[in-house]
Amino acid sequence: MAGLSRLRAAAAVLVVGVIAGCTSLPEAEAPKGDAFSRAGRFAITATESDGKQQAVQGGFTWQDTGREYVLDLTNPLGSIEARVQGSPGVATLTRANGTTLQAPNPDALAEDALGSPVPVSGLRSWLRGQLATDTAPAENVQRDELGRPASFEQGGWAARLSRYDTLGPQLLVLERQEPGRRIIVRLVVNQP
Repeated sequence: MAGLSRLRAAAAVLVVGVIAGCTSLPEAEAPKGDAFSRAGRFAITATESDGKQQAVQGGFTWQDTGREYVLDLTNPLGSIEARVQGSPGVATLTRANGTTLQAPNPDALAEDALGSPVPVSGLRSWLRGQLATDTAPAENVQRDELGRPASFEQGGWAARLSRYDTLGPQLLVLERQEPGRRIIVRLVVNQP
């Protein structure tokens, strides 16, 4: 049961949401100018070493100015269940029920909330089809025929990026092996 709580918390931070009642957060403002935005669906699956599997899914909207970002996570019915807001030096998770968590960066926020890492800071680059520059260097980088990252390992995550459009990959599959469990995060972008 504790594993299910952790998995749901993971969904609220990344791709991370604790399904909480029918209340919803107000929608974030649409990005202006050259700001970056992606929306789609996510699924997180955790397989414990004993074979038990837990999963959570929903939608996401990522809006990024390059300095600040807002990640909204929705339940399968489309209500915003959690919002992660980040800017230099601070990241805040707000759930639909009004509870908040705050940390110096999104990865620390994930670690505080879950007790294990989630690659929120890496997603800022990975959603653009780039290797992250603010974390450990990427290893085992494979590129597609156009020179875009297709697979790599970075920050403890094995990433596969594919189905590129002009903004970045439309399919991201992230995998992490931890002691006693394997986590797979799948993001499908369906709106620029």
